[in-house]
Amino acid sequence: MRNYVNEPALKVIFLGGVGEIGKNMTALEYDGEIIVIDCGTTFPSADLPGIDLVIPDITYLLAHKDQVKGIVLTHGHEDHIGAMPYVLKDLNVPVYGSKLTLSLVDAKLRENKVEGASLNVVKPKEVIQLGNNFKVEFVRVSHSIAGSYALAITTPIGVVFHTGDFKVDFTPIDGNVIDLKRISEIGSKGVLLMLAESTNIERPGSSMSESRVGESFAHIFNENQDRRIFIATFASNIHRLQQIIDIAKKNKRKVAFAGRSMVNIVELATKIGELKLDKNMVVDVEQIGNEEDKNLVIITTGSQGEPMSALTRIANGEFDKIQIGYNDTVIISATPIPGNERMVYNVINNLYRCGAKVIYESLNEIHASGHACQEEIKLIHTLVKPKFFIPVHGERRHLQKHAELAMKMGMLPTNIILCDIGNNVEVTKNSIRIGDNVPSGCLLVDGLGVGDVGSAVLRDRKHLSEDGIFVAVIGIKAVSGEVFDINIQSKGFMYTKDESDEMVEEAKEVLRKALSKIDLKSVGDFAGVKNLVRKELKNLFFNKTRRDPIILPIIVED
Repeated sequence: MRNYVNEPALKVIFLGGVGEIGKNMTALEYDGEIIVIDCGTTFPSADLPGIDLVIPDITYLLAHKDQVKGIVLTHGHEDHIGAMPYVLKDLNVPVYGSKLTLSLVDAKLRENKVEGASLNVVKPKEVIQLGNNFKVEFVRVSHSIAGSYALAITTPIGVVFHTGDFKVDFTPIDGNVIDLKRISEIGSKGVLLMLAESTNIERPGSSMSESRVGESFAHIFNENQDRRIFIATFASNIHRLQQIIDIAKKNKRKVAFAGRSMVNIVELATKIGELKLDKNMVVDVEQIGNEEDKNLVIITTGSQGEPMSALTRIANGEFDKIQIGYNDTVIISATPIPGNERMVYNVINNLYRCGAKVIYESLNEIHASGHACQEEIKLIHTLVKPKFFIPVHGERRHLQKHAELAMKMGMLPTNIILCDIGNNVEVTKNSIRIGDNVPSGCLLVDGLGVGDVGSAVLRDRKHLSEDGIFVAVIGIKAVSGEVFDINIQSKGFMYTKDESDEMVEEAKEVLRKALSKIDLKSVGDFAGVKNLVRKELKNLFFNKTRRDPIILPIIVED
């Protein structure tokens, strides 16, 4: 009988995707070999001004880069593939995923000028070997993007089942139903550990089928036969785009696409055969003025109220190709992501101001979540029957609720672990525990810079956004030490010209008095002078306004 006592444990390392929704990245490590599951981004919160994206910190992977055997991707959403261009620059390893997933990755790599990546398309039920210790089977699941997989990962100590993002949809648009039979077979053979998504764990029942959305669209089209129709949805939801296109064709309407990501994904999905689109029914957005309202559907980005999205700019009257009017019906086919509610409702309010009729989810069944609700999650637990369980893909409240559901279904509390980013869970055949944490966190992407914006820069940006900046340029004659000029400029600090002029003159007088007490001729280093300027102006501004602008002194010698 084989002795497992001295064998290394399987390490499950969380670099993202727990305690948050987004930035998904998990590493499995066994006996000196590592595989990575997903590689996503998240969008910056309001306390990260100027930041474009947030990606996982991969310090641990780079420190063990020779051990990383590959990256496996569950599906093509940004929170699962968005960090690929940044990670592959430093970690050139093979990548595996569905055809659509890798097509989206390839487009990102080309956009970011990352060359030489090894992208390997895998089909449902296909099994790949990574290193000596990992065998990965890709299992078809339903989600809000085509080409989504769960993963059955065989390791020397047992099988790890990762659900990916999933729902149980028995009437999917492409006819590819989640492979519950295969999931049941995997469960019947024994699963050591399951990682399961928790996004909709708070929702009872089951998620609505995507086909119901199509039925609602058809009804809305019938009710708006003489009106122009706009539909805002996620560009990546190919199945929903297909339904819209099919219904438009049935109603003899042409289709226009607005928004860069929408245009790009439609082109890509059509090219690889995931989207069926008759080119004769497509109208360039520049030419929509030539079409009658009743003959047109405009599919657009902006379902989350993103400031630069097509729908937001249309609603604000800033999209010169499209003007909203009283004969327009706008369908927002999405649920606001938590935190986006205000932006979405601002767009809806602006559309109403333009005279449009607006239809959104609380009024009609025009959006189906891609994530499983409680009954679907229970089904997966029943089929997989894991010995150990870690809930993933959720904020802490989601993970907690998922753990409680698992316990109600009979799992021992000692066999369930709730994780945070940086946790390293050590699993053996008979135990599960949290080991030593690994370096983790997030890297901030700002333009072309990755990780070069730190807390000091963010602090300054917040300070600038709250109190503005005050620049004092002081001219000093090098020989005599005489102050010959004081020039003051401010941005984001004073509101009216009269207030500004009065404050500037007072600031100049304060500086003249303070500098007159110093022998500037004998000063070798002006650092002390700059500190004096900051102190005097800081006191003046706080006493006068109770505000604290950033003060930037500049000394110019003549």
